[in-house]
Amino acid sequence: MAMRRTAAAPAAVAVAVAVLTLLAAGGGTHGATAAAAPKTAETAQACGVLAPGASTAAEKAVAAACEQIGVWYTWGGGHGQQPGPTYGQVDPSDPDSAHDPERLGFDCSGLVRYAYHRAAGGDPLPGNAHHQFNSPQARQRFTAAQGTAPLLPGDLLAWGSGGSVHHIAIYLGAGKMVEARESGTRITVSDVRLGGDYAGAVRIAPATAPGTFSTWGTDVWTHEEPSTGSPRVHRFPGPATVRVECQKHAQPVTAEGYTNDVWSYLPEYGSWITNIYIKGAAWLDGVPTCP
Repeated sequence: MAMRRTAAAPAAVAVAVAVLTLLAAGGGTHGATAAAAPKTAETAQACGVLAPGASTAAEKAVAAACEQIGVWYTWGGGHGQQPGPTYGQVDPSDPDSAHDPERLGFDCSGLVRYAYHRAAGGDPLPGNAHHQFNSPQARQRFTAAQGTAPLLPGDLLAWGSGGSVHHIAIYLGAGKMVEARESGTRITVSDVRLGGDYAGAVRIAPATAPGTFSTWGTDVWTHEEPSTGSPRVHRFPGPATVRVECQKHAQPVTAEGYTNDVWSYLPEYGSWITNIYIKGAAWLDGVPTCP
């Protein structure tokens, strides 16, 4: 027994020396290595701008999304009053979402919203995937049949059918995208999926265009009809950019000491919002009257 202990001692010392040497060189246990490991060229390119030609805003959006690699997908995450990660909700149709209320993160559109908020300031892409794909901030559209050939980093890829979009991701270039895909997974880089119900892509250029306005206030709802008594359609948790197709006189609404009877129709949301919550004149300049 004494010989075994004596023989083992040098081995133990050698192992200890090896461990100390590894730690001194930046290694260590699995956890320590993960926290301290420097980025190699390979890991640095795992998520980022992988092709030339994107706008500065698009490149910033890619960078912001890539910073969230490893963060949890959580259903409804990222749709708080301000863009950023939030705890999610249980999706009744998905058993994998049972732990989403415990996970701080994003769903697909929450990640897109956050990325373009970081890139452009404000909140240019509120709403769900369908709203973002049909956003007035979209400056160019690409069909599913065009594939990835015309796409640039920062473009938004969408999946859905029958005019309804259920998933959205950010293109990186080279056939790659960054996405918050589904409950039980984390934000990751994926190969672009062109099959199934891939619906095409849009290029975002946050800017003020004719008919584009900003809302103000929190927890502002749109309605099916130009009346607060009609069913609610969409909630703006905070200020957002919207496109107004037309406006008309209808039910008067009072808020913050002001009264206005003008309502605007928002085509991307298929609903109405009182002009009391739109920045601008009571009757918006340059917007036609609804028939």
